[in-house]
Amino acid sequence: MATETQTGLSKHVRGVTVTTLACLAGVAAAVVSGLVVGTDPAAASDRLTVGILAVFIAVQLPILRGVGIDVSDFGAKDYLYVGFMTFTLWFITFAIMLTAGVTL
Repeated sequence: MATETQTGLSKHVRGVTVTTLACLAGVAAAVVSGLVVGTDPAAASDRLTVGILAVFIAVQLPILRGVGIDVSDFGAKDYLYVGFMTFTLWFITFAIMLTAGVTL
């Protein structure tokens, strides 16, 4: 097929895969943050949650390689996109968990 890249994935499938993994990693980082730190009001200011987020951002690149996406051609824009999407979903999910008083 003419739209396939060298790895066999089309640009659309590559983009959907990167976005899906970043979003799922953000939600998972929020759940792990809630499990480790808790969801009480004091947990909102705990810096360990940001460390957990950073780990989830860093772990995505080996996972993307394993799925078959060539991350060697990622530029600054791609790395910022992955980080921003993961942060956004983590922030929204963790904020909902904190305000709703979810018990994990």
